[in-house]
Amino acid sequence: MNKFLISKKLLKQLDFTMLITGILITIFGIVNIYSVTHSKQGFYYGKLQIMWLLLGIIAVYLLLILDYNLIGVYSKPIYWAGEIFLLFNDVTSRAVKGAASWIRIGNRAIEPGEFVKFGLILLLAKTLDEMDGDINNPKNFFKLSIYALVPMILIIIQPNIGMTLICFFITLGIFFISGLNLKVIIWGFISLIPFSLLIWFGGFLKTYQKDRILVFLNPEAYQLDSGFQLMQSMIGIGAGGVLGAGFLKGTQIAGGFIPEAHTDFIFAAVGEEWGLIGAILLLTLYGILIYRMIKLAKESKDLMGRLICVGTASSFLFSILQNIGMTIGIMPVAGITLPFMSYGGSSILANFMALGLVLNVSMRKNKINF
Repeated sequence: MNKFLISKKLLKQLDFTMLITGILITIFGIVNIYSVTHSKQGFYYGKLQIMWLLLGIIAVYLLLILDYNLIGVYSKPIYWAGEIFLLFNDVTSRAVKGAASWIRIGNRAIEPGEFVKFGLILLLAKTLDEMDGDINNPKNFFKLSIYALVPMILIIIQPNIGMTLICFFITLGIFFISGLNLKVIIWGFISLIPFSLLIWFGGFLKTYQKDRILVFLNPEAYQLDSGFQLMQSMIGIGAGGVLGAGFLKGTQIAGGFIPEAHTDFIFAAVGEEWGLIGAILLLTLYGILIYRMIKLAKESKDLMGRLICVGTASSFLFSILQNIGMTIGIMPVAGITLPFMSYGGSSILANFMALGLVLNVSMRKNKINF
């Protein structure tokens, strides 16, 4: 039984600020999910999200039991299990709203891509630690690049551009902090130009995905069809003003004018009902979370711990910027959930698993003498 208990000396080093911040954001998300869905679904989605929150906290505890270096020993099986699920998903899943990103289990579904991020961060961090951080060795760089490309290729097939971009920025963050030659990074970005053209003209993108980019460039021209969701989101956020319309009082939200408002567009609910004040509060909480991760990366006792923190921070930071950006029209709509806020079991559980791994690093950043 003792093997399932965490010693008091370790718990004293746990970053409770980070854990509490993640929980607070999730609770705020549940409040907004209820606001968006209560008129048609009552507290149905709110109850489900509470359940996922509790499961997420359990996942955090389970991840804290073992030293992250020991978890890293199993990084390859964890990573390849994720790739197998992605491959199974690509072969068997039917498209939902254009993308075959979900594996159905009864009346529920899981999104393998959410959990693949966990395996990718863990494997890249563990492998670089074994390489003593020598990322500029061509053989090492090639091996690491293959690890990064496999999930991105399997996800782009679905096609899920948003999740592919998250994996890309996880890899970029880890590679950059590891000291990858800047010339390689610059050429990597340059290579994205022909790659993007291939994606655009090579039949990889669905019509609705091309429309999202065209809508981003000129939303008013598509406001009655492809740009309807974005325009309604911008109207709602703009109407919220400084103080917001008030809880359960948002007309765009209450009227159901914003599709997917409880998932991808949850920030529209924040902007309309809680206004600029609510948005700043949420961004402050996210700022605390990212800051603590970056601070912990600097304090970590080893390279693996540092890279786990950087990879997770990169994933969260890009997701936050992309999701909020797309709801206010400064980024293309990419179907990326807002971490800890958007409704979704896969998203919440995967985010808490990532947070648990970072908290594991915080709890073991110093050597303990018993």
